Amino acid sequence: MTGAPPQAAVEAVAFDYGGVLTGPVRESIAAWLKADGIKPESFSRTLKAWLSRSAPTGTPIHRLETGELPVAEFDTLLAARLTTVDGRPIDPVGVLSRLFAGMRPDPAMFALVEELRALGVRVALLSNSWGNTYPRERLDALFDPVVISGEVGLRKPQAEIYELTRARLGLDADRVLFLDDAEPNVLGARAVGMRAHLHIDALTTRAAIAALVPGLRPTPNVAPT
Repeated sequence: MTGAPPQAAVEAVAFDYGGVLTGPVRESIAAWLKADGIKPESFSRTLKAWLSRSAPTGTPIHRLETGELPVAEFDTLLAARLTTVDGRPIDPVGVLSRLFAGMRPDPAMFALVEELRALGVRVALLSNSWGNTYPRERLDALFDPVVISGEVGLRKPQAEIYELTRARLGLDADRVLFLDDAEPNVLGARAVGMRAHLHIDALTTRAAIAALVPGLRPTPNVAPT
């Protein structure tokens, strides 16, 4: 009786941006809701409706992510769905800019990208954009390919955007590990044959990758103090 065949070696890791290469997006959202005096339940209710897997294609979020809906129009649509604690109307100008204002790069995750590159592992970026500004100079210098939904007209968890990323890497799907902080996107990657990991924090993600990539330590090197 023979065991299961060994898995193919991981040759590339594809990273989501917001919530993976940055701190949790929910923290930036929470700060924005508080600063603008928005009732959190009005935002969560709208988010659930516009992200629902059972919702018809063409919700404002779907169209924003694929680049079909301009940011200014999305800002107006979102502002109209939100309510404030004091009943005043929400200024629609720059809603998404304020929503993402508190999002910061995670140094531990960028260090992990650098370590993978040094080990000869390809690194890609696969991100659904919400009109947010990416640090393109930094990302373009690190990742190849860079696949951003609004630029390619596709969005996660559509199979086509994973296939596009795999094709640009020039690798079979089972040689690519995908990282995302949203479970539907992880499941979408697995559906096309990629390996995928649900990102919670830098330490557990590093440990998961280290189990698949020889030479990567499960914990980062920390210089003695």
